[in-house]
Amino acid sequence: MSKPNKKYIFFTGGVASSLGKGLASASIACLLERRGIKVSMLKMDPYINVDPGTMSPTQHGEVFVTDDGAETDLDLGHYERFTSLTLTKASNFTSGQTYLKVIENERDGKYLGKTVQVVPHITDEIKRRIHLAAEGSEVLLGEIGGTVGDIESLPFIEAIRQFAHDVGPSNVLFIHLVLLPYIGAAGEIKSKPAQHSVKELRSIGLFPNIIICRADREVDDSIRQKLSLFCDVPKDQIFTSIDLDSIYQLPMDFHQQGLDEKITELLGMWTAAPSIDDLKKVIYNYQNPTKQVKIGIVGKYTELIESYKSLDEALHHGAIANQVEFVPVYIDAEEMESQKRTESLLKDVNGILVPGGFGERGTEGKINAIKYARENNLPFFGICLGMQLAIIEFARHVCGIKDATSSEFETPGTPVIDFIDGQSKDVAKGGSMRLGAYNCELKPKSLAREVYGEAMISERHRHRLEVNNDFVSQYEKSGLTISGKNPELDLVELIELEDHPFFVACQYHPEFRSRPFSPHPLFASFILASMGELK
Repeated sequence: MSKPNKKYIFFTGGVASSLGKGLASASIACLLERRGIKVSMLKMDPYINVDPGTMSPTQHGEVFVTDDGAETDLDLGHYERFTSLTLTKASNFTSGQTYLKVIENERDGKYLGKTVQVVPHITDEIKRRIHLAAEGSEVLLGEIGGTVGDIESLPFIEAIRQFAHDVGPSNVLFIHLVLLPYIGAAGEIKSKPAQHSVKELRSIGLFPNIIICRADREVDDSIRQKLSLFCDVPKDQIFTSIDLDSIYQLPMDFHQQGLDEKITELLGMWTAAPSIDDLKKVIYNYQNPTKQVKIGIVGKYTELIESYKSLDEALHHGAIANQVEFVPVYIDAEEMESQKRTESLLKDVNGILVPGGFGERGTEGKINAIKYARENNLPFFGICLGMQLAIIEFARHVCGIKDATSSEFETPGTPVIDFIDGQSKDVAKGGSMRLGAYNCELKPKSLAREVYGEAMISERHRHRLEVNNDFVSQYEKSGLTISGKNPELDLVELIELEDHPFFVACQYHPEFRSRPFSPHPLFASFILASMGELK
């Protein structure tokens, strides 16, 4: 019996960016996986940066980190949250990485003196990376970032056009996501921009098999009929993705429209109906909260909430697990640099979270928030820089190290937070941090050990500085518990205070491992503590 051909689904977007291609592809992967199909996922980003690691979060949103230490697009977070996948460096690549590899090959003489061109050399490198990402799966779902018509995405569009020819059109499905804007003055949804987007796609050689229409309201059947006529796509292959209360309703919405069934039909894959009981449970808990919890998130990228995407979702997961409504209160750390203002901004929240970040701006406001939480027995959760600032706050106000600071900052003082061996301010910024999964051994009888329920854990990191071990014994004598350490490098990973409802901070990023179907234990416990119900 011959082995069935591997299948490929490619996602493109039109009319406008940020329509939710990542969520759509993740939702479809969620449904296919629940049908027993082994999936893999890939994000292809047309920008020239080698990775998003050096880009401002306000430019590009959150940087997601994989177990193997890749700094990737935030859509990989959606891919992992909606599926059981643990993604790798092969799951995301950029134009920058593609061109860099081709240039390196040219410098090494691998093209035998030929003129190096976009076609075939760049497109061949894109196709090679697609094959690499698909290894070990039955279906690869690949998303091209940006919008059809962007000049930088043309090599990617050409590559997947060639790819369909290489592997056979029966093994490839093209899904195009378009915006259907509602024009208030006309009182109707307009399909013309979507028609033009499909026309643009067809003009460069791609013919979509399925169209998904993004809209802020229900789409009339006549609109689907018009799109079918002008875009040459059967009406039963045109689906909608309207605004929903929660992103976790999207897989169920697609399933109810029959999208996953249509995809398997078009690819010639016959499967059982998906197992969706856990999806139903998540939606039920989200729609039927028993109470509300307000969490103050004290950061410096609050003007773009996408900067904290995984964090925001992990908090929602913790709330869903406890069947409560999570209400985020984003607070600009620079507004908290006076005690009076700190008290005013935090008086109505049930818990405080200080997330990761880089640079000195806003740190004094974050330290004030941490001090407020410690002194007022308000549940506190610090992540990465949030833990480092909790150490600085404790050193200054409990241990008496008045000038405690971090070597990352310009302010001179005692570096209770210092660079990793081999690092300094002068090291190249791109990809030079402690990145990816590292082990952490939890202290017996600590809250962290109780919350995790195991002695050794593995979590993902993205940082350059560490707790300076020279001062650890001083902290412990003053009442701070070092509840987690990396056994190989002897580095502090987790701290907590015993006589406090919940004062926990970690050097790693637990938000990267949280999923709606299995919330991260630290987030679930933090939400429970903020409700006043942590035993």
